[in-house]
Amino acid sequence: MLVFHVTFKCKPDMRDEFLEMVVTEGIDEAARAEAGNRGYAFYFPADAPDDLFLIEKYTDMDAVRFHASQPYIQKLTALKEEYTDDMILEMYVQPAPPSGK
Repeated sequence: MLVFHVTFKCKPDMRDEFLEMVVTEGIDEAARAEAGNRGYAFYFPADAPDDLFLIEKYTDMDAVRFHASQPYIQKLTALKEEYTDDMILEMYVQPAPPSGK
């Protein structure tokens, strides 16, 4: 499984509106509905009032490529340009559990 930690560095006082627009556009629901998606959840860091944290989980790189090719990602890109100053993306590989478990 591939796990992505995404930190959106929102413009001052724009975090809540950015998340509201992501939800209004249905980006979060569409991502969760993808066959290879195993998680897509937003969090608010306690120590960074303008940051929005997203954890995304995908079964494999094919699922990530499919996600990146969807039209709603273009909407997300436009929203990021309007509401954020920066984005930090980290990728982790979660090993499969041992067989038999």
